[in-house]
Parts: sequence; structure tokens; C-alpha cells
Amino acid sequence: MAKISFKYLCVVCLLTQACSSAQPPVQAKANIVALTVEGQAPISKGMPLLAKKQALQDAVRQASMQSSVNIRSRTLVSQNNVAIDTLAMHTAAAVSNTKIIREWKADNIYHVLATVELSSDSSCAPLYRKRIIATAFPLAKQEQVTGYETQDLYSGIPRELNNILMESGEFIGTNATHINLYPRPELAPELQDSTAYRPSKVMQMASANGAQFVLSGVIRDMEVESSEYMRGAGPLAFARSLARDVVARRGIGIDVFVHDGFTGALLFQQRYSDNAIGDVWIPATYAVGSERFNDTSTGGKIAGIISMASTDVRRALSCYPFATRIIEIKDDNVFIDAGAQERIAVGDQLVVYGTSGEDLKLDGGQSFIGKDKQPVGVLTIRSITPRYAIGQLEVPARELGIKVGDWVRAY
Repeated sequence: MAKISFKYLCVVCLLTQACSSAQPPVQAKANIVALTVEGQAPISKGMPLLAKKQALQDAVRQASMQSSVNIRSRTLVSQNNVAIDTLAMHTAAAVSNTKIIREWKADNIYHVLATVELSSDSSCAPLYRKRIIATAFPLAKQEQVTGYETQDLYSGIPRELNNILMESGEFIGTNATHINLYPRPELAPELQDSTAYRPSKVMQMASANGAQFVLSGVIRDMEVESSEYMRGAGPLAFARSLARDVVARRGIGIDVFVHDGFTGALLFQQRYSDNAIGDVWIPATYAVGSERFNDTSTGGKIAGIISMASTDVRRALSCYPFATRIIEIKDDNVFIDAGAQERIAVGDQLVVYGTSGEDLKLDGGQSFIGKDKQPVGVLTIRSITPRYAIGQLEVPARELGIKVGDWVRAY
């Protein structure tokens, strides 16, 4: 009986420990605030689906205001219709989930009663996989990496960063690491585009490759501590100078940038710095991401920076809406450049942004920055393939002025 009692006590202790160890996840949920709010929007041009999306956006705005979240919103009315309805939130919280409880129409106004969940960790759970293309990370000072060392840093760092983003399951990546966006790396992220009346390199690359984001960067620093600082005379100074060939210090500085491929806007910019000590040279045959590369003093530090940057980029882009382009219009069918691989599903509803006005240019018409886009309708997905999807609008595309190349975006 004594043995049985002892076993029983042990089981009780283990269960108690298991229950206590399960507490942190419950506490983590406490960081999510759920609010039930009502949103509304006018129904214009006989498009209730678009009004529903705008009413849900209004509900998010109302929830944000109740949670003391700092937001900036603007609504302009033209001829009794909402012409512009924009929302920008600046807060430590992010919308992690929304659910419509009830919806109805009254006096040409669409109403929704929705539950909005706000998370304080500034991250979202992306519904769709977003496309990102990686370009080269040029060296700001070529002489800091000798010809006897690996030449894979230029393309290897963005390649491995992009691969980690793809492994997260949140991105579909393309490696174009042979392309350098910065002819003068020391000025990056300035693109130095001087060609008149043409989109920026970022917009051209994104459009040509069907990407939503463009990843780029610059290797700012790879300098090895100079022997000029081994001052002094005598055997000790001489020994320290010789030791530099075996044990040295190397500074590492890498800038990472992410641009929006649709507008050319810089969405993410971060500098990562570290120091490597010891045998800081990387043999010429070592490739970034390989085990031998990571085992070197400098390679190990670069691998750590790549890992940190991938986490930061994921967090920065997690709440950014999914976007793609219209690639074909046939009768009432609208084809978009996203399908099953992006997790598009039948029944999904995406907002179409049509062109409004002429091309936008700066600097006296010398710098092309794109076309103004405004929401014009909602596309309901009817069928999908791995590479593209087909949907239909409430109103035929020809009546809305929608064209190939216009944007489709998750609201």
C-alpha cells in the first residue's frame, strides 16, 4: 500500500506540474482584446459587397478607437457617395481576427456587427502567402573582401534570407540575386533612378515577376582591424602584428530593405551590426548557408544576422494586406495572378483597385511613381488553379473601367 501511495503521489505531482506548465499559453491569450462593434458604409453603384468590405473596415476603426489605439482616418464624400475612405493605424496592437456576427441593409446603408480581435504583439496570422523577390546585396566597399575569400556574400545573403522566409510558409520567394538595384551602394536605399517617365526599378521588377515585395540590401561593413593600430616596438608589438593573420577582429554591418512592388514605397529598413573575432577570413569555396560557412567566425555571425532579419521582416509584413494583379479579363471572368499556391480559395472576396486619373510624376515630370488607385469593386473567386484564380465582379469589369494590370487586394 505504501508503494501504491507513493506512486499515486508522484502521479499527482506530475499532473500538478503539467497543469502549472500549461498556464503561460493561457496568459498569452490575455494579450488579445475582443470587441463587438458596428460598422457601416453607403452602397454605391449597386455594389453591396464593396459596401460590406468598407463597413467591416469601419468596424475595425471603431474597435481601434475603443481600445485607445492611435489611428488616422479620412472619409471624403462626393455627390452623396463615399469617394475616399482610408484608414491607417499606428499602435502596438494589430488586428489579429475579425468575424461578422450580423449584417443588414437599411436606407442604402450597409451595416455589419462584427467581433474584432486586437493583439498587442504587433503581429498577424497571414491568411495568404505573399510573393517576394530577392535581389543582390552589393558591398559598399569591395576591397573589404579579398579575392581569396568567398564571393558568395553578394548573392548568398539575400538567397538564404529569402529561403528562410519561404520556409516560414508565409511567402513564395523568387531569387534574382544576380540583379543589383543599387549602382551606388553607399547611397542605398536611394535607387538613383534618372530615366524619365518610367516606373522605378522596384516596380518594374515586381511587375515582371509577379511579386508583391522586393527584398534588397547592402553589405555596409566587412572590414578587418588594420595592422596600423598594432603600435609599439619590440618583440611584443611584432608578435601582435604577426598574430593578426590568425586572430583578428572584423566588423560586420548589413542593411536590409523591403519595398512594396506596387507603389515602390520602402516598407522595411533595418541595419544589423556585429563583430567577429578570431580567424575572420572565409575561404573562397565556402557558400553562404553551408555548414562550413556557419562554422567560421564571420560566417556564424552573418548566419545570426540572416536569422534575425528574417524574423523582423516576417513581423513587419505579417499585417500588410495581400495583393496581386489582374492578368486577363474575358467577358465577366477576371483572372488574377494568384491561385492555390497563395492559398486562394473558392468563395474568397478580394477588393479590386482601379486606375484613377493620369500617371503620377514628380520633379517636373522626370520621375514616374505610378498611377492613383481607388477601390472600385469586389471580386468573388469562382475557380482556382495552382497558379491563377478566376472570379467575377458584382458589376461587369467594362462598366467599372477595370483593366489588366490593376490591383486586387485583401481588405
